[in-house]
Amino acid sequence: MEIRKAGLKDPGEIAALINSYAAEGLMLPRALNDVYENLRDFFVCRGDGRLLGCAALHICWEGLGEIRSLAVKKDAQKKGIGQKLIEACLDEAGQFGMEKVFTLTFDPDYFRRFGFRHLPKEQLPQKIWSDCLQCLHFPNCNEQAMILNL
Repeated sequence: MEIRKAGLKDPGEIAALINSYAAEGLMLPRALNDVYENLRDFFVCRGDGRLLGCAALHICWEGLGEIRSLAVKKDAQKKGIGQKLIEACLDEAGQFGMEKVFTLTFDPDYFRRFGFRHLPKEQLPQKIWSDCLQCLHFPNCNEQAMILNL
């Protein structure tokens, strides 16, 4: 099992994994062109010649990043892959000098294990709201905002 930055051979598998969960209403969908445009944000976990999981660290504003698109294949869950992907994102956030990292999640308890705490969405920057306005769940979204001070 290897955690690394995504490469040019990964976008199709990343989009397929994310969209398999989006079809169940557990994640927001990501178009393939969106994955390509944001490929440098992504980390992947590969093992046995296949994609096992992915997560992205997106730079939002000075000192602020977002962990997005955390997904692990169902048959690879409970093996620490999600944890390793989040740790890779947080390590990179520290290297960039970010002061805070947030996420929008349907599973806040998972992120609490890493020290994230609840944050009212209204406290997120305007950039975030522009993303939310494009979402099919807006304004009736059940995702919770979580933030971690680094």
